[in-house]
Amino acid sequence: MAFPPRFLEDLRGRVSIMDVVGRRVRLTRKGRGEATGLCPFHNEKTPSFTVSEDKGFFHCFGCGAHGDVIGFVMRSEGLEFPQAVEKLAGEAGMQVPRETPEERERLERQATLGGAVEFAAKYFEQQLRASAGKAGLEYLKRRGLSDDTMRRFRLGFAPDSRHGLKAALEKAGIPEAIAIEAGLLIKPPKDEGPSSRTGDGSHAYDRFRGRVMFPILDRRGQAIAFGGRILDQGEPKYLNSPETPLFHKGRVLYGLSHAQKTARETNEIIVVEGYMDVIALAQAGISNAVAPLGTALTEEQIALLWRMAQEPILCFDGDNAGQRAAARAADRAIPLLKPGLSLRFAWMPAGEDPDSLVRAKGAAGFREELARMEPLVEVLWRQVLADRPLDTPERRAGFRRDLAEAVGRIVDKSVADAYRQETHRRLDDLFRPQPKPAFQPMGGQFGGQKGRWQPPMPVGGEAARRGTASIQRTPYELILITLVNHPDLISRHCEMVGEVEFPRGDLDSLKGAIIDLAAGQPHLDSKGFRNHLNDLGFAATLEALIARTGPVKFTLPSADIISAEEGLLHVIGLLREKLSVKPEVAATAQALESAMSNPGNPTAETTALSRFEAARQMALDGESQRRDLDRAPGSGVED
Repeated sequence: MAFPPRFLEDLRGRVSIMDVVGRRVRLTRKGRGEATGLCPFHNEKTPSFTVSEDKGFFHCFGCGAHGDVIGFVMRSEGLEFPQAVEKLAGEAGMQVPRETPEERERLERQATLGGAVEFAAKYFEQQLRASAGKAGLEYLKRRGLSDDTMRRFRLGFAPDSRHGLKAALEKAGIPEAIAIEAGLLIKPPKDEGPSSRTGDGSHAYDRFRGRVMFPILDRRGQAIAFGGRILDQGEPKYLNSPETPLFHKGRVLYGLSHAQKTARETNEIIVVEGYMDVIALAQAGISNAVAPLGTALTEEQIALLWRMAQEPILCFDGDNAGQRAAARAADRAIPLLKPGLSLRFAWMPAGEDPDSLVRAKGAAGFREELARMEPLVEVLWRQVLADRPLDTPERRAGFRRDLAEAVGRIVDKSVADAYRQETHRRLDDLFRPQPKPAFQPMGGQFGGQKGRWQPPMPVGGEAARRGTASIQRTPYELILITLVNHPDLISRHCEMVGEVEFPRGDLDSLKGAIIDLAAGQPHLDSKGFRNHLNDLGFAATLEALIARTGPVKFTLPSADIISAEEGLLHVIGLLREKLSVKPEVAATAQALESAMSNPGNPTAETTALSRFEAARQMALDGESQRRDLDRAPGSGVED
């Protein structure tokens, strides 16, 4: 039985030879996309059998066995060629073409469709350099693209004409029916008359008009579809080809034909959002970027990415929309995880995308952002945690349940076990009971030993990711999270907050950002306020504050404004009093020491001792008040 060459090529492209061989041979990875093992076709003690994912074949240097993935199944399972093809096609979810007159006609038609799309790609390229494409060419140059980049990605222009491409197709002898099936022309319904929006009766017309054209290529570099960007204010901004026998958008990644070689060589592939992101990165020297076609990543696209690299990097905007897109990608990937195969997530700065970032800061600036990428387990943890309070046993139990359900979707047992271990460790860190420090006059966060102030444990980073409820809360954190959750209090007490001297670091930076943001946008609600702070780069710090201060009720968004204000003023008052008492105690202690060294003046000694005891008692009272802060009315924290 003969199979069409294109079908066999697609089959080899959609089935991983490494996976197929790995089911029968214990493989050891050697470099990028290559592995070795003991040959299954002859007895040997030293591995001489190699598999190359990039080249798509296996070879044994001992017995000379060689072939592609179909050949391996034939040899290892004793199957004939048609049987091996059917077996692999079934695993890949592909329908095997049958040798029938209808199938031959379909395949011939598919080849003709490919020819029509390829003709259209060349037509659009020519139009970009013609007078009709002047506006498109100027647009691409304004976006910073060189002539070489435009030619490499075969960019073009569709003139704003209803019959430009249609006339060219007719002249080339390509039937209208083929052009319609290929998604190049649109045929209106028969009941649309001359007065309809087509204004052209039921005659077919060009699908793409007045748009810069981005050919969508298959892995061989052949055009199979198009994406078009409109130049004026019309809608939609981007228009893709419809699904056709050649094009299934959930199985294709834009730019893959350019990216696959570098991706396999470096074991790194970067997923961005749009065509221009891919092209701008390639022009800057980052040639291993691809993009989905206007939809969330599909399971098939994730599998395709894993053929290129073990941990593809997904780039998203750092705003809420980016977080939602990341959550969707994580949700799709979770059931598919296997040992060594995962995803990583990188976040672009506020207001930037890969295109704008690489144009402003170059490849080094983009790489700098990639260096901050997070693993999939981090996105899963944050996705389940979200903004939920964890201040009651029921809420904490709900968090544990939801986390267990998310991990339970992982099919591979070894990966699922590893995720359970990691999430249990994080839960232990998050919910570990807070030890009660022994009472020390002038000790603790404010005094420390020898009366020296000890800086609070930093927030953000690992503390933000793992949860820090077990770490002692500081007044600075309570002040900040109360202001974030109740922005109306900032204008009322801005001067008082500004006078509180914060320790240098994340908290001090966040305080400044809160005051500046409130001054510039005084009408933001709590959610909007936090979104802006996230966009300014404080997402990790805020996440840590929420985890650490959640049990204190007056800090929560659900607290009424009166309770929040009372709690805020209480904390600021204690903090200011403590910071002012410390130098007074030191001064009275020094005066007492001086008086005691002069025994000739007992009155002075008595007075100095009285002042020292008063200052010391004030300090102890303040320390006691601070220790009782979490148990104050409205705090919601119990012993």
